[in-house]
Amino acid sequence: MLNKVMIIGRLGADPELRYATTGMAICRFNVATDESYTDQSGQRQERTEWHRVVTFSKQAETCANYLHKGSLAYIEGSLSTSKWTDQQGQTRYTTEVKAQRVQFLDRKSDRQGMGAADEGYARPQSNQKDDDLGPAFPSEASGMDDVPF
Repeated sequence: MLNKVMIIGRLGADPELRYATTGMAICRFNVATDESYTDQSGQRQERTEWHRVVTFSKQAETCANYLHKGSLAYIEGSLSTSKWTDQQGQTRYTTEVKAQRVQFLDRKSDRQGMGAADEGYARPQSNQKDDDLGPAFPSEASGMDDVPF
C-alpha cells in the first residue's frame, strides 16, 4: 500500500503554531496549488486546490518561524483523515497532509524581513539526512544536459 503526497504551493495565511499538552509543537497551514486547462468550449480555465498541512515537533517550530502567507514550499507526506463530532452532533471529517518533509522554495531575497535575513536559507526539515530531490523546477535543470538518461 502507498499513501504519498507531494505538492508545491503557496501558503494562504501565516502558519498557526500550538503546543499539545505533552509539549509537542504542532503547526498547521493551508497551501494552494493551481492548474490551468482548456475546457470543452476552448476556454482557458484556472482551478485552485487548497490543502491542509500539519507538521510536528522541531519541523513545526521551523515552519512557524520561516514560512508566512505567500511562501512557496514543497511538502511531502501522507494523507490523514480525522473523524470528529461538531457542536450540533454532526459527524465531520477533516483530511490533512501529514508532512514528513517541508522544503522552503523562496529565494533569500524573498525572505527578507521574516527573521531569516541574516541566516540565509533555513535547512529543510526532513527525516532523511542530506537527501537531494534535484531541481524544484525544470528551468533549474539547465546544467543537467549531460545526464546519461
